[in-house]
Amino acid sequence: MKNIAIVGGSSDIALSTITDLSSENYDFYVLIRDEEKSSILTELGAHVTIGDATSEEDIKNFVSSVKEVGDIHAVLHTVGSFAVRPPHAMNKEAFEAVISTNLTSAFLTLSIVGKAMLGQGHGRMVFTSSVAGSLGLVNHEAISAAKGGIEAMVRSAAATYANRGIRVNAVAPGLTNTKLASPIMSNETASQAASQKIPIKRVGEKEEIASVIKWLLAEAPDNFTGQIMHTDGGMSKVLV
Repeated sequence: MKNIAIVGGSSDIALSTITDLSSENYDFYVLIRDEEKSSILTELGAHVTIGDATSEEDIKNFVSSVKEVGDIHAVLHTVGSFAVRPPHAMNKEAFEAVISTNLTSAFLTLSIVGKAMLGQGHGRMVFTSSVAGSLGLVNHEAISAAKGGIEAMVRSAAATYANRGIRVNAVAPGLTNTKLASPIMSNETASQAASQKIPIKRVGEKEEIASVIKWLLAEAPDNFTGQIMHTDGGMSKVLV
């Protein structure tokens, strides 16, 4: 069995990814913050650790527990937050919380899992960005800063570890029908307005994002690294 570590394993996209890969030769080890969400992961056969993705100690303990079992074939980081407010309506504490939740947790995952993968000489890393990381969107300044940082970090890490057997990539969804996006998706007017900004005229589904992540974790060729996979219905690349 190959071991996949997931930081933020209770997200809809992470759950869909586990489901996609559950029939294949993988064991899943997940770090989540909310113990109440552990039951669904346990039902999927995942091994659950409760901890904070922004805590260096918690990430280290989590990675150490996985390494006790064997090599970490791949890691998926799906920690995120929903923050759509203009800068003048966001104070320093709120901004720092967005950066910590999204970018700091991603760096800790990269740093700590990266060290473990260097010791084993191979590994795949997949991080979750957003269309806001590369496209200017109204009221997305904080999340754009965090996700843009993740994309830049992914490219640099891919270069750093290119000759050490470690491949680093990211997936960048647009608006997706998940719990995280419920403030928009639960409002029909807001949901329809958002859909009209997407070239294919609909939001993404978690299964679509998970299918790309599955490919990156398990199927992508060894020469595929440093890439940002835009799964946004063409929003970041297509003008219609």
